[in-house]
Amino acid sequence: MGADWLWIGGWSLGLLVAMSAIAIFHRRLQASLATAPRLPLLETAPVTLPTVSLIVPAYNESINITDCLDAVLASHLPNPEQLQVIVADDESTDNTAALAKALNDRRLEVITVPPRPTDIPWRGKNWACANAVEKATGEFVLFIDADVRLEPDAIATAVTDCQKQQADLLSCGPGIICGCLAEWLVQPVMMSCIAVGFNFEAVNDPTDKATAFAAGPFMLFRRSAYDRIGGHRAVATETVEDVELAKRVKQSGLKLRYLLSTSLIKVRMYRSFADLWEGWTKNYYEGGGRNLGGTLYSAFALSLIFVMPWLGLVAGLWGIAQGGSAWWFVTGLGVVAIGLQVYMRWAAQRVFDQPFRYWWLGWLSGGIVVAIALTSIIKTETGWGWTWRGRSLSTP
Repeated sequence: MGADWLWIGGWSLGLLVAMSAIAIFHRRLQASLATAPRLPLLETAPVTLPTVSLIVPAYNESINITDCLDAVLASHLPNPEQLQVIVADDESTDNTAALAKALNDRRLEVITVPPRPTDIPWRGKNWACANAVEKATGEFVLFIDADVRLEPDAIATAVTDCQKQQADLLSCGPGIICGCLAEWLVQPVMMSCIAVGFNFEAVNDPTDKATAFAAGPFMLFRRSAYDRIGGHRAVATETVEDVELAKRVKQSGLKLRYLLSTSLIKVRMYRSFADLWEGWTKNYYEGGGRNLGGTLYSAFALSLIFVMPWLGLVAGLWGIAQGGSAWWFVTGLGVVAIGLQVYMRWAAQRVFDQPFRYWWLGWLSGGIVVAIALTSIIKTETGWGWTWRGRSLSTP
């Protein structure tokens, strides 16, 4: 009997700690989202706009490139001829380049990026972007990923806001499209973690030099600012180049603006669990600045927030099934903890514009993200399996 009470006490304490962790995470998430500015929609179409060079780095993007470019070329602009579109085919082994060229639009140029230099490890899309920008002629340079889908007014709206706010870098958090179970499980949790880790108010505060963030799928630079910070060549060895570029903008005394634009800009980052696993284990630890203590802490906190409530409920029900009436207390705590977790996710999804789906798999969502965090540490520090699209990211 004494052993049962010891187990009951342990599970009860664990669930109470989990509820505290959920409350803290929820409070911080809501505080961040409450200050999250959105890209303001255009009230009237602009009469004129500066020239824009839009760059799409592409490596084996045959599944995305046509739809991406179709959306870009359909943009509503005062003078469509002032839009320059450059696709940087980064040594693709599929027909990405052929599909892009088949669109046959005079505003579109498809370049083949030469082999990467071997003097330093050019990581991710940095080499492709650095080569493409040399051909860019616009006053503004917009980098998007091939998996991004822009609404017709997205470019005009972003450039108008950039001019009005005198921003040097405008980056927008896009709407996340989820199409498979793995995405539904992981992406909402990841978006919440990013919102908590990179508070919008702090990111947009020019006096807070230590907090900088940008979303790689949509980064609109004033060309003069891009050149001033050294562009992608200055972050050649960085895996999470978007955050590093944002840091350079703030540290140079330039204006960084980070907004949400879930209606005008959408992205489906990953189409399978394998892609999702490779992508997030590439970025999670690096995105946190290779902070070992911070990453381990986040893994522990996410275990409490997402996994512990469900484990506590199962433990309570098991104890009841074994005839222990006192286990009803543990079960009740588990139900309350799960209720708090579900409410937190419901409140967040209203801001992220994501349907409230698979909430009952919160334990699995959290478990996967914890595994991603721990694996990301191992991959990044050892280079083992640290890849993107099969390309090794470890130092040669």
